[in-house]
Amino acid sequence: MTDCVFCDIINKTAPADLVYEDSEVIVIKTIQPVAPVHLLVIPRRHIASLDALKDADKELIANMMLTVQKVARQVIGEDPQYRTIINTGADAGQTVFHLHIHLISGRPFLGGLFTRGLR
Repeated sequence: MTDCVFCDIINKTAPADLVYEDSEVIVIKTIQPVAPVHLLVIPRRHIASLDALKDADKELIANMMLTVQKVARQVIGEDPQYRTIINTGADAGQTVFHLHIHLISGRPFLGGLFTRGLR
């Protein structure tokens, strides 16, 4: 897929700050962080969104979630505290139409929303 930046990153035709990879997923630092830790867990196989998952993708999505846990412990430390977000569709904030999980930490959250400022 030539119009997908995540596919380009996976195929190594676009740069990214790689944090973790295995045979099914990669984890990169986002280029537009909203917190000190803001990573993206991305399946190597192009899947447009969470809504496009099939029953056959159960193992993949389980691996993605376990990768969130593993990488959070590696990057944040033991007993990590973080938020995960999956945007599905343009109206929900999805801007790259390749399934990915945002792993966000290091910034206070208030009432379900970020507090102002990065400090």
